[in-house]
Amino acid sequence: MSNRSYSLDFKLEVLKAYESINCSEKDFCRTYGISTDSLKHWLKVMKTKGVEGLRESKAWKRYPKELKLQAVKDYESGRFSMRKVVERYDISSHMVLRDWIAMYNGHKELKETGRSSSLMTKGRSTTLKERIEIVQDCLALNRDYNQTADQHGVSYQQVYQWVRKYESGGWEALKDRRGRSKEPEELTREDKISLEIRRIKKDNERLRAENAYLKKLEQIERRDR
Repeated sequence: MSNRSYSLDFKLEVLKAYESINCSEKDFCRTYGISTDSLKHWLKVMKTKGVEGLRESKAWKRYPKELKLQAVKDYESGRFSMRKVVERYDISSHMVLRDWIAMYNGHKELKETGRSSSLMTKGRSTTLKERIEIVQDCLALNRDYNQTADQHGVSYQQVYQWVRKYESGGWEALKDRRGRSKEPEELTREDKISLEIRRIKKDNERLRAENAYLKKLEQIERRDR
């Protein structure tokens, strides 16, 4: 895979064109100057995380040393293709895995990468409606706490705690109960309707994306077997 960084618009253009492909996959990728690994990875990301998952993250993703070592060993064993290893360990790109393999084969130590900037972000005050929207976004992104935190300008810890509270006690658990003298935080009828419409819209977007790319992805996976 090339070291080139592709824009979101370019990725969407490629995936849109791929829906009506009338040539071989190899020729298609050559036309757009990308690798087949890149195409397969974008299809997979689009299916599982939607458009937001295709955005280039500005934050460093955290990879423990043990994960790197196991990913390299899985690939070196010959039991898994590079694409399968990337998917299995949720690695950001094939290029990242190739770098780990080169370091490992060059007898260099695989060290833990730096933490994401969202882990260092200080928490900020939020309204109940904001917290619900943030949890909705995190769930839509398959619990990608880092990306959700960066997107909303809150901390990783806040997102993680809000999702955990929601899962254990529903939306009511997201109310801020600090301070006895503070008035209860309530949602207006309009807020509730707005949040429900937002939830339905996100669900529909995810289903449309899955339906649009599932068939293509299954075809690719069958060829790889």
